[in-house]
Amino acid sequence: MTDTDITPEKPATLKKPVRAFVKKNGKKLVRKIAKIQSSQSAVPDTPKIPNEYFPYIQPLVDEWETLQAEARDVLKFREAIPGFQDISPDQYRLAKGQNWKTFIIYGFGQKLETNAKLTPRTAELLAGIPNLQTAMLSILAPGYHIPAHKGVTKGILRSHIGLIIPKDYEKCRIRVDDTITPWREGEIFVFDDTYEHEVWNETDEERVILLFDFDRPMKFWGRFLNKTFLNIMKMTAFYKDPKKNLATAEDRLEAAIRANNEALEAMSDPAGS
Repeated sequence: MTDTDITPEKPATLKKPVRAFVKKNGKKLVRKIAKIQSSQSAVPDTPKIPNEYFPYIQPLVDEWETLQAEARDVLKFREAIPGFQDISPDQYRLAKGQNWKTFIIYGFGQKLETNAKLTPRTAELLAGIPNLQTAMLSILAPGYHIPAHKGVTKGILRSHIGLIIPKDYEKCRIRVDDTITPWREGEIFVFDDTYEHEVWNETDEERVILLFDFDRPMKFWGRFLNKTFLNIMKMTAFYKDPKKNLATAEDRLEAAIRANNEALEAMSDPAGS
């Protein structure tokens, strides 16, 4: 039996009555809010949205090879990169074991300084995305499948750009609603993750993309509602737990980098002087 055959137990925090109440009633509220956000959207309310609506993502495409090189530097510290569920416990149904790792560069609108030092140009280019919320290197293990799921709010859009993609790229793909898109190196697309989506990597190679979320362009009342909603979310465990775990993950990476540098120094000084 492999780890993908095991149904993980719910994190203890999910069993708390207050958290369960918030989650249940929050979904009802989100559905009501989504109707308003759809009517206020300044871009099409479709599963995938043409890149032409987002000219500020083009610089990432122009320098994708630099982004790819920085991603390869990050992978040198693969063992210190957490699984998605280690950062966000509510993702335990989607991320099992170490099959889906996430190297966070921006979390909740704030740059993680230690991680950004490993990806300086990537972090700099991401800073040009208006109302950036989250950005990460999403690292998917060979043969892994992320089950169908939906995002939380229509107020946020998601973009993917392929950085390290298996040779047999057509077997490494994402379905958003009824549209299937294989990743290709240097190609970018934007989608609304409140539509059902799922991911397959049916190859024997690792897949690495840059994934980032930003505010949906909306009219005034849509922006106001979105800001209010996000501020409320920041008061819940769904925000506080990942934020705390991000700090722990960043400390772990910093320790790994320090150990690596010390090892390199020892190798360059064979006399031990």
